[in-house]
Amino acid sequence: MKKQFIVLTTALALCITTAYAQKSEDKLVSFGIRAGVNLQKMYGDDFLGNKLNNDFRTGFHAGINADLYISEGFYLQPGLLYSTKGAKKANNTQNISYIELPVNLLFKPELGAGRLLLGAGPYAAYGISGKNKTKTGEAAIELEAKFKNKVSAADYLNAAYYVKPFDFGGNILVGYELNSGFSLQLNGQLGLSKINPEIRDVTTDQRKWKNMGFGASLGYRF
Repeated sequence: MKKQFIVLTTALALCITTAYAQKSEDKLVSFGIRAGVNLQKMYGDDFLGNKLNNDFRTGFHAGINADLYISEGFYLQPGLLYSTKGAKKANNTQNISYIELPVNLLFKPELGAGRLLLGAGPYAAYGISGKNKTKTGEAAIELEAKFKNKVSAADYLNAAYYVKPFDFGGNILVGYELNSGFSLQLNGQLGLSKINPEIRDVTTDQRKWKNMGFGASLGYRF
């Protein structure tokens, strides 16, 4: 999975570099920065197959993107973000930090003093750190995330916090961009990949943890 993430990141860098080389001639690309708040949780099933009952937790995201011109009003927008996700339930909080690569198809029709933003597309993400914190009275237990695709039954029972490193899913967004370059954007995200690792030789594990969330951000396009 790590190799897949490196390939995706390299492809983004090459795409932006190629478009930048053309900028002076045909204005095919513009660059932007974006940062905002996340409301994220995990949905799916627990070990026994019961629906997860998590609450949303607050996180944030920040990063860069590029608008690559396709045709009148349409752009391909790859980006690279640092994004925090996770879930909250009673006295337990899960936090996972990702490097995320979204690639959205944007429709940007002119509207008033700027452009409307409508977009959708896939994302891929790679986990780089995380914590699972449980409070019991005045005490708290914190476990650092360990990123593995498969674990043994002994590992699972060893009071550790295991998650898969790789995640992917889909984005949708709506927003408005002023001619000055400033923009406001709302987005939704639905994870399609299980982020809980498989437990070897355990057939009763019905866990299906997946990320989902919403966000709002401010941006500036140069």
